[in-house]
Amino acid sequence: MFYRNDTKVVKVGNIYLGGNNPIRIQSMCNTKTKDVDRTVHQILDLEKLGCEIIRVAVLDIEDAYSIHKIKEKIHIPLVADIHFDPELAIIAIKEGVDKIRLNPGNIRDKDKIKEIVELCKERHIPIRIGVNAGSLPKGWDVNAENMIKAAKEHIEILENLGFYDIVLSIKASNIKLCLLAYKLAAETFPYPLHIGITEAGTAFKGLITSSIGLSKLLELGIGNTIRVSLTGDPLDEVKAAKVILNEEGLMDNMPILTSCPTCGRTQIDLIPLAKAVEEYLYTVNKKIHVAVMGCVVNGIGEGKEADLGIAGGKGSAVIFKKGVPVRTIKECDILEELKKEIDSM
Repeated sequence: MFYRNDTKVVKVGNIYLGGNNPIRIQSMCNTKTKDVDRTVHQILDLEKLGCEIIRVAVLDIEDAYSIHKIKEKIHIPLVADIHFDPELAIIAIKEGVDKIRLNPGNIRDKDKIKEIVELCKERHIPIRIGVNAGSLPKGWDVNAENMIKAAKEHIEILENLGFYDIVLSIKASNIKLCLLAYKLAAETFPYPLHIGITEAGTAFKGLITSSIGLSKLLELGIGNTIRVSLTGDPLDEVKAAKVILNEEGLMDNMPILTSCPTCGRTQIDLIPLAKAVEEYLYTVNKKIHVAVMGCVVNGIGEGKEADLGIAGGKGSAVIFKKGVPVRTIKECDILEELKKEIDSM
């Protein structure tokens, strides 16, 4: 069994993936890659939230030639997602991409596969093989064993060419199938695993599905890089990945937010306040616990483990630290005062 810390280490741009390295958070742009300005803007926003690897779709030559322009303006490794067309992979590699997502078994021209591999060797660019339950060869039953079989076929093509800088994903939208496939993958391959529940759904359903599946994999010691696939804003994918890793004790610089569910005792507009504090905390790289509580009846006591918190009153709130009241502030000042306190800590 190749647990997380036992896998081969692969270098992706300026970071290392696998072995004893941290679990890397990644996402994928939903912009058109050829729209360089929008793509760069989205990537920079993702960087601020803690995204460590970003992937873009390469559908045509214009997308492929945009790689270099994007790379010049971002600070995290860039992955090109390519299907079937070896020429797009060759261009993307020459344009400076840090990693490619490509299944070599889908390319019929063996000379082109060899050319891609040689270019990747020269530039130390890893290849991620991605097997999805929904894209197995025609006539194959959808099961974990066949997903592993498909992965083996792709991997052997690369290994036979002396290429081992491989990352593997083996995704399904069904949690049980996904778990079994990743368990078999960890038993079979020494390569770092990119984990995710594919096509998990919209933000609501997708977050629930991904949280269940990814938490189970992480607790088994499986997974070197994580993507929470959602139908929606990629920023939500990064936020969700951070929360999952933090709740599993696999991050040491993620703030914690405690907030009460509200009730009839609440006399401040707590829900938007809690959301605003949460958004701010996503930009803070520090292990700090903040509580946003609706009232003083239970708020200070229930939030006493927090480093910092507020308990609402009537149009006001008490700021407390470690359960000890510090001062009272007006409702209109709560967010800015909390931000100042967070920054000072």
